[in-house]
Amino acid sequence: MVEDVSGVRLVDAKLRRGEEDLETTLRPQSFDEYIGQDNIKQSLNIAIEAAKKRKDPLDHVLLFGSPGLGKTTLAHIIANYMGGHLRVTSGSAIERPGDLASILTNLNEGDILFIDEIHRLGRQVEEVLYSSMEDYVIDVVVGKGPSAKSLRLDLPKFTLIGATTKTGALSSPLRDRFGAIYRLEFYQDSDISKILMRSAKILNVELSNEHANTIAKVSRCTPRTANRILKRVRDFAQVKGQGEISENIIKEALNLMTIDAQGLDSVDRKILDCLINRFKGRPVGLSALSAAIAEETQTIEEVYEPYLLQSGFVNRTAQGRVATDKAYRHLGIQIPSIKEPKNPSLPLS
Repeated sequence: MVEDVSGVRLVDAKLRRGEEDLETTLRPQSFDEYIGQDNIKQSLNIAIEAAKKRKDPLDHVLLFGSPGLGKTTLAHIIANYMGGHLRVTSGSAIERPGDLASILTNLNEGDILFIDEIHRLGRQVEEVLYSSMEDYVIDVVVGKGPSAKSLRLDLPKFTLIGATTKTGALSSPLRDRFGAIYRLEFYQDSDISKILMRSAKILNVELSNEHANTIAKVSRCTPRTANRILKRVRDFAQVKGQGEISENIIKEALNLMTIDAQGLDSVDRKILDCLINRFKGRPVGLSALSAAIAEETQTIEEVYEPYLLQSGFVNRTAQGRVATDKAYRHLGIQIPSIKEPKNPSLPLS
């Protein structure tokens, strides 16, 4: 399996250390450049135009969906259209209410505050955020003990954009304070191909539509993964193919990265093989699967499983995880015939 020094899988759509510059270079700056998510773009465009005509701040926005689908990019585009400065932070970086107070009091009128992984905010920090979002005020406690006093400070009117991969982990009071909630869907291969063609021009890479389609099919419906694979294919072509990307170069590069025609890597295939061969196709509980492949249950549930479920290789049932017929065909294993139960229940009269 091809990994970087931090142990992150190549097909994992989470942003890695060292990729910030590439992400910034390829990031669209307007809705016209942003490919896909058409319904969200149209809705946001209308909301932004209405807010600008009223000279009001945009309603607070919550964006949720899998990593690499463009939540941070949308936040930058919103800031560009609203004309405000974008302040970027993350839920894990705001540890205390004082951290949030420092950020909020340094905002200017019309600024955009983007909190990535907002579900990781602590309960005390959330409670400070409620009044900030609703009334643009913040309560600060000065002093300690009996002499402590609570001061209410006015805040400039700002827009909070929250991004999360786990909308269910957000508390209801916080979720209800967002005026607009959008779910980013996985991309179609045709949209991924357009994104790759745009990225290739920016990276000064010769890429045909046919080759873009080939890479799109293994990109797991995620722009970040597609751009990452394009970069690896470009590097491979420069070393092995004199800089020219051909069908053979793409296949050799994907083989080196252990990515197959369906976008599955060695870990994905290991999970499917375990479900089919080790457990004989029977439903498998998460803890049993975790022990069998020597991975933590949380890692399986959050990193490996989403794409296998979304692409139809695995079904999640009440009894456990089951490999689908598509998984059998992909691994070249004969699909077992359905066996009748030994003691079938009698029909009710």
